[in-house]
Amino acid sequence: MRNAIVTAVFCITMLSGAASADEMVFTSWGGTTQDAQKAAWADKFTATTKINVLQDGPTDYGKIKAMVEANAVTWDVVDVEGDYAVQAGDSGLLEKLDFSVIDKSKLDPRFVTDYSVGSFYYSFVIGCNGNAVAACPKTWAELFDTTKFPGKRTFYKWSAPGVIEAALLADGVAPDKLYPLDLDRAFKKLDTIKSDIIWWTGGAQSQQLLASAEAPYGSFWNGRLTALEQTGVAVTVSWDQNITAADSLVIPKGAKNKDAAMKFIALASSAEGQKDFAVPTGYAPTNLDSAALMDEAVRKLLPDAQSASQINADMKYWAENRDAIGSRWYAWQAK
Repeated sequence: MRNAIVTAVFCITMLSGAASADEMVFTSWGGTTQDAQKAAWADKFTATTKINVLQDGPTDYGKIKAMVEANAVTWDVVDVEGDYAVQAGDSGLLEKLDFSVIDKSKLDPRFVTDYSVGSFYYSFVIGCNGNAVAACPKTWAELFDTTKFPGKRTFYKWSAPGVIEAALLADGVAPDKLYPLDLDRAFKKLDTIKSDIIWWTGGAQSQQLLASAEAPYGSFWNGRLTALEQTGVAVTVSWDQNITAADSLVIPKGAKNKDAAMKFIALASSAEGQKDFAVPTGYAPTNLDSAALMDEAVRKLLPDAQSASQINADMKYWAENRDAIGSRWYAWQAK
């Protein structure tokens, strides 16, 4: 659960009440991702509408639930994980989006629900520090092969799409047979490398583990490898069977600035808004018209250009099973 990974409060404002009529609050995960969202969306929204966008964070699912139930919502637009967006919408925690304001006709349908639109999408890919090892794994099976590729490897710690799918793919499950997830088989495969796993809890930590070669290979968010490579680290990336997941933009039920929130999401999900976020981050746009606005050199590094063997994590399945999977996941880690 990613709301556990951010320990520093990001630019906390207006916590005692909702923003005024000429303000709204955008909440995300902090760090470089929220910096890019502010530059690509919030600053331009303010310039266009004169509505000031206050930044808050990190995203906290428990806080969303508590605010909605207390009818004391102080957040207007929140960046959440895609499977949570589905679950929260079904649970009555979110406002239905107004698609007369938000143009969904050009949005990737994989990332659109009545209650959410894709913020951006990313892939779990195999990354390797080419300066630290003689050879780099190219497939999930190779990443799980501690004989051919000895040493530590790193994976995402929290219960979310990505690691369980990778384990099943490494064990030979066909991509079209992944769901429903065979948890017994996945955990049996994970047992084979458990002592060699260093868990990363956030993107910055994953980069540090790879750059220092404490874990010279592992599973990463693609954008983090793009950023790390730009610092001079010899990063090798394998997109073979890259596993996609997405963040989504939602409006908590009872948000006080719902009209402004709808307009904000309309800008953020526009072709230009998605392009402006994708270019500096390496994450893929959810607007299908954004690619035409980007240079080819940038486009070829994004997840939406890596579709040959791409696997889409099933957000609906995860939404329906995230709590049960999480209970087993954390019990297994604690053993």
